[in-house]
Amino acid sequence: MQVLDWIVLSATLLFIVLFGVYKTRKSSKNVEDFIKGGSKSKWWTIGLSVMATQASAITFLSAPGQAFNDGMGFVQFYFGLPIAMVIICMVFIPIYHKLKVYTAYEFLETRFDLKTRTLAAILFLVQRGLAAGITIFAPAIILSAVLGWDLIQLNIIIGVLVIIYTVSGGTKAVNVTQKQQMGIIFIGMLVAFYMILDQLPQDISFSKALDIAGASGKMDILDFSFDLNNRYTVWTGFLGGTFLMLSYFGTDQSQVQRYLTGKTVRQSQLGLIFNGLLKIPMQFFILLVGVMVFVFYQFNASPLNFNPEARKAVVKTAYANQYIALEKKHQDLEKDKFSLLLNDQIIDKKSRLNEIEILNTTIRKEARAIIKKADTSVESNDKDYVFLHFILNNLPRGLIGLLLAVILSAAMSSTASELNALASTTALDLYKRNVKGERSETHYVKASKWFTLAWGIVAISIACIANLFDNLIQLVNIIGSIFYGNVLGIFLLAFFIKFVKGNAVFIAAIITQVTIILTYYFAIYKVEQAGAEPIISYLWLNLIGCVLVMGIAVLLQYFSKDKTLIYEPNN
Repeated sequence: MQVLDWIVLSATLLFIVLFGVYKTRKSSKNVEDFIKGGSKSKWWTIGLSVMATQASAITFLSAPGQAFNDGMGFVQFYFGLPIAMVIICMVFIPIYHKLKVYTAYEFLETRFDLKTRTLAAILFLVQRGLAAGITIFAPAIILSAVLGWDLIQLNIIIGVLVIIYTVSGGTKAVNVTQKQQMGIIFIGMLVAFYMILDQLPQDISFSKALDIAGASGKMDILDFSFDLNNRYTVWTGFLGGTFLMLSYFGTDQSQVQRYLTGKTVRQSQLGLIFNGLLKIPMQFFILLVGVMVFVFYQFNASPLNFNPEARKAVVKTAYANQYIALEKKHQDLEKDKFSLLLNDQIIDKKSRLNEIEILNTTIRKEARAIIKKADTSVESNDKDYVFLHFILNNLPRGLIGLLLAVILSAAMSSTASELNALASTTALDLYKRNVKGERSETHYVKASKWFTLAWGIVAISIACIANLFDNLIQLVNIIGSIFYGNVLGIFLLAFFIKFVKGNAVFIAAIITQVTIILTYYFAIYKVEQAGAEPIISYLWLNLIGCVLVMGIAVLLQYFSKDKTLIYEPNN
């Protein structure tokens, strides 16, 4: 990085932190202001805030790498989003606003009982606390690769930056800064896309670049197969994706808190519809950036492994010759590929390009295995380094700083929402609800700030022990899928199954959560560790968890003695 990049990066991050503190310096006098932002947000603020909360640094690190390796198919994951947005607008938002709740879990006590509210809140705190650590860890990887700094130090620095303005201004600070962050993100990704196309050979137009990507199988967007172990198909998107999005946007406090700030029900609904309409095109574009990076490396040399530390680790060991031999094979395949691409008839060469891509994929897998043998402490999976490698090695001065600012802005916006929601849930669903005696508004605002700080420390601690897993964006979604289906089922029972009571739901939720964790461990994790395809995709856990908790609760209530109707949600 050059001096100009440092100036751009530092100025952007300092502006966000100082702007958030300045704009909200007088906005935390009471719980209404600190947690719901005074309930004055307009629809565009809500829409951008909802989008910024979901679009963490993981999105801008992992999604391009995902597309580089596997193509555009990941976009199917978001097909259920518009459906979920409509359902939430019709069912969830009117009830939340009618009851004037501060958190989603308050409603569960009204409908069921305190223990069900507490259980749902704890499930949220566990999964979102883990996710918050990962959203800090992701950008730390970037700066570690750029500066060579220790990951732990970087985790602390990034976490502290977010904590400063989140503690200072609460929800309003999060909303205010997220608008600026989304502006930076949109500008940065558009610039990156233009620069990728600009650096392709002169005779390679955008349409020809798409032909090249298609010939290598990267533009295969829709998969209508019914293979349950295939992670991304139209069906997993519409079914598993819908349930995941319903759970995330309808019951996860980090999102619910964004649209509870709406001035009216209408403003909250418009904000979510705005997110539903824009999210899929935005994700499609981010994946397309990754595909264009793939095309760029068809004409430019690419490393066998994009993690800069991987090769350094291997060449110092007895596995060096094996790794260098694989590098030679990789380079020969690249030369063969480049000679094919010089021919105008790309489509006619599709089978050979596919063959080269398959061979290259096999070589990369062998390289990762060698890296693991050489040094288990070095991350062999390089998907999350692909876009970073392109940024650092191919963009001009100033733009490197801008793109790093994009990724860090995304990390800060998402982490701020998560810490804000974790603190609100802890303060109101656990602390306030169980503390004895009356307390002032000021007391609960101070408690929320302290809980924000505490969760910030927890998130930083988790970040310090995190690993890259298979892919960061998948790791976050896996964590969510383990918990979200169960929580969504609890809420659907509350909304629609009128005769089910708290005891049945509480027992059903515990049974379901244990079952889903065991299912993930034995049917997915252990199978993948053995090198085989998982029995089911993790996205199906959302549907399974939701159906399971509802079915068990209904059966328990049906066979209990008490079947009286105790709640009428439309009254």
